[in-house]
Amino acid sequence: MKITILDEAEQDLLNGFTFYESQESGLGDYFLNTLFGDIDSLKLYAGIHSKVFGFHRLLSSRFPYAIYYSLHNETVFVIAVLDCRRNPVRAETRLKKRRTQHIQG
Repeated sequence: MKITILDEAEQDLLNGFTFYESQESGLGDYFLNTLFGDIDSLKLYAGIHSKVFGFHRLLSSRFPYAIYYSLHNETVFVIAVLDCRRNPVRAETRLKKRRTQHIQG
């Protein structure tokens, strides 16, 4: 299974890194290592997660983040990596926009 992280999802990861690194030095690296480990697990477990807002959602093992992804022809597309502490309406709006971009791209 191939994994492709879309540019917007990479930006989500960078935003999370920046936030956690500002809390404590080194915590940002731990955040990225954890989230990339969670994303890597999709090589084995892609498709088993429930769908939320039209995408499969994997909850991070250590941080309050959700990884939203879709599957197409043996490829996992990571659409977004969003903070679960934020308003769910905001997440839904962002995912609708990204769905349109993903389908057009």
